[in-house]
Formats: sequence, C-alpha cells, structure tokens
Amino acid sequence: MCGIIGIFKQEGAAAPELYEGLLMLQHRGQDSAGIVTFDSERFRERKDNGLVKDVFSKETMEFLRGSTGIGHVRYPTAGGLSAQEAQPFFVNSPMGIYLIHNGNLTNTSELRNRLAGSGFGRHLRTESDSEVLLNIFADAMHKVRSSTPELDILETVFSACTSTMQQCSGAYSVITLINQVGMFAFRDPNGIRPLVLGRRQSQYGNEWCFASEDCAFGPIGFERVRDVMPGEAVLITEDGSIVSRQCVAGELNPCIFEYIYLSRPDSVLNDISVYELQLDLGRALASRVRDLGLDTQVDMIVPVPDGSRPAAIEMAHDLGLPYREGLVKNRYVGRTFIMPDQRTRELSVRRKLNAMRTVFQDKRVMLVDDSIVRGTTMTQIVSMVRQAGASKVYLASASPPVKYPNVYGVDMPSRKELIASNMTVEEVCEVLGADGLIYQELDDLVKVAKSHNPKITKFDASCFDGDYVTGDIDTSYLNALENKGRGNGRSIDMPEEAVPTEVTSST
Repeated sequence: MCGIIGIFKQEGAAAPELYEGLLMLQHRGQDSAGIVTFDSERFRERKDNGLVKDVFSKETMEFLRGSTGIGHVRYPTAGGLSAQEAQPFFVNSPMGIYLIHNGNLTNTSELRNRLAGSGFGRHLRTESDSEVLLNIFADAMHKVRSSTPELDILETVFSACTSTMQQCSGAYSVITLINQVGMFAFRDPNGIRPLVLGRRQSQYGNEWCFASEDCAFGPIGFERVRDVMPGEAVLITEDGSIVSRQCVAGELNPCIFEYIYLSRPDSVLNDISVYELQLDLGRALASRVRDLGLDTQVDMIVPVPDGSRPAAIEMAHDLGLPYREGLVKNRYVGRTFIMPDQRTRELSVRRKLNAMRTVFQDKRVMLVDDSIVRGTTMTQIVSMVRQAGASKVYLASASPPVKYPNVYGVDMPSRKELIASNMTVEEVCEVLGADGLIYQELDDLVKVAKSHNPKITKFDASCFDGDYVTGDIDTSYLNALENKGRGNGRSIDMPEEAVPTEVTSST
C-alpha cells in the first residue's frame, strides 16, 4: 500500500506542504518516500528508502523549487525494496511525465508484453507495476498524438487516460505531473483505492490538493471537496483551472479493509467517516459477544493500540464493561504489519508494546484488535498479557477472518501467511494461545459499511470472501503471485488436514 499527494499552488513552494502531507500519510508506507516539484520549466526530484523525516532535509526543501508537486510514501506490494523502485517514476517522452500510484495492477505481465511490442520501444528499468502503468499511459499519449494530431493537448491527455483505463486491470489511484499540461489525477473504474480532492482559497485564486486520505488536508489548510470518482480523471491546469472527465464507466466498489486497518480514523473516504464506521463495528462486535455469552466471562475490554481503539471503546460501552489501556505503545517503533519481513515484525513487537501488570493481574481480559492477519504479533501479545498476570485472555477481532490474499495493493501475497486461511476459529485460537476468539461476521461488517453510504452496493471484501471485483483473479493467478511474491517461503504452521481455499471473481 502507498500514500500519494499532489499540490498545486498559485505562488510559493509546494515542497514544504508536500512534506507535511506525507507525514500525515506515513502510516500508508514506511519503506521509501519521494517528492518531485515543477516550476514551469524544470522538474526537481528527491526520493530514497526511509521515512519521510529521514529522506528530506532542509537542503532538500530548498532544492525542490516549484509551486506544483507530487509526493509518495511506499510499502511495496509489487517490485522490490531497491531505492530505484521508489516513486515518483519518470518518462521523458512524450512531453515529460512524472507519476505516483497507490494500488496494484493485476495484469502487469500482459501489459509488459504489450509494451515490449510497442512501436515506441519502451524499456522498463524496474519490476514495479507503477512503472508499467506510467509507460502504458505515455504510450497511449504517443498513439493519440500520432493518430489524431488535430486534438488539443487537453483532449489528448484525457483520451490517453481512457485508453489506459481500458488496458489496465486492478487498483490504481494515480497523480501525474505533465510538462505543459498540469497535474492530472485518475482512479480505476472500481474505485478500489481512495483518492480525495481538496481546495484552498488564496489571495491569488484557488489552490488544489489530491491525496489518498483527507487527513492530509488539515495541517496544510485544504478543505475536502469530494472523492475522485471511479473511472474519472481530473486535471488541474497550469493556471489553476479544473477540468474533469468520466473516462470510462465506473461503479464504486471500494476496498473495505481500508476502513478497518489501512486508513486513519480522522479520514473520510467515499463519504464514509472511518471513525464512525469503526465505532459501529464495535457495537456489532459487542452484540456478537453478548449472543455468545462471553460478556459475563470477562472483567474488562483492552484495545491493541492504536487502530482498534474506536471499536474497543464502543464495545466496552455497549457491554457495560470497563475499558482499560493495558498495552502501552512505544511510538518510536513502526507498524509491524507493514514491515518488510517476518523476522523484523517479530523482533519489533516486544519493543513496540508493553503489558501493564497493574491492569492485567488476576483479570479475565478481552483484547480487541482491528484485524488478525498473520497472527504472529497477536501470539506474542497474548503471551505478554499472560506474563503480566491475566488469568484468562480472550480475543475479539473487529474484522472477519482474513482468508485470501489482497491483490489490490496490500501486502498479503501468500495464503500460507494468513493464519485463518485454512484453519477453523478454534484452531486459530489454539495457535494464538488464547482462551477464546471471536471474529466479526462478514455480513455485519458489510451491513455496517453500507449503512454509512447506501449508494455503495458492493465493497471489495476479497481478503475475507475471495470474491475479487475486477473479475480477473483465479487460483492460478494467486498461485503465481504466491510463488514469486514477497510471501514466498514464509508460512504459518497449519493443521495437516488443511485444504486450499477457493476463490471467485465478480464479473
């Protein structure tokens, strides 16, 4: 997963505000960061592996001159960890285009072959699907200009975007900088990954911002206008005018995992407040706990910080149980889920969390987490809580069991890594070392999400139900992804009788 932001200003440097925006999106990627700016004559770029605060210095900010720019933070799901694969990516023809991308293409191999046969002789330097996407877009611009030279440049860009959307499958929220054109953003026809438009009034006129989440707007003074729609492209011209076009037909099918884990609670995505949705998930989970009679078997509710707090608070309130902060987080350690390898995640857990004996001693506790993906973190947390004196440790997950890979831009490339993929709830509970385990029901999750935006008829919940909205994912695709992806060689110990799960694709 990645975080992207683009800023157009009428006057002054965009780089300092891009930096602030990327800090607000740092939760979406910690492997690398990049910014490119444009001053109407020259692009200036800085990107490298590392956190935002480490990649950019005061000298860098002075170098990145220009009132328009784009920025990216990355956690790679396609490609590798080399700084060469940090974004933004660039092609010098036609015109000069920089691109940043959040999501994951699902037909990358086909597109690579298509580019290899292109008459424009495009050479790809990395394994990144984002570089493929950029070159498909650039190739489409070349073809439009060659076939219909009478088109003005704006019509050429929108026509190229239409061609790009017709060729690419998967998830892509994209912001580009195009020489002599402006800042151009577009979103895939399913709207799987978020992209939000913001506006700010200055003494010189309107200023604009695109971002993965609108939590990035507050510190830099932008106000949310709307989401970029599925299949839509939006252009901010060099004079600050805004032009939008529905390039292909779209239907909003956003990734439901965004609201559970990926996005900040202070964001509003697709007209849904992440915080309010998480509160409702807590209420739904409380109802399930009550139905199973577990509310009388626990003394307190304790969140696994930070993402589960809204659900845990509402769950405790609804059940009439004390809410306690029993796990103290070291805020100078990164999120374990988005760390690049399993060993690093495991070593990080004990540095990240400390269990308070004064809270847990002789108590029957229910730990609430937003999701349980690989299970390695939760296994260690359960052990820590027992060592802190808890007499019973129950677990509640605000999401359903994660059983299938997420192929649209979250690092879940291998079914072998997913603890629930081939285990029953009882087996997962045993592996985690807990006294009981409750998952959110998928029907309840979808019902809650739809209640916040009834216009959405379908969410992509493929990591829970194996139904992939792009319609091009099957077992052979997942097997190939598993064999070559970052999950290759990593696995969870599973019962011998476990059998492979089936997948389906929406059409």
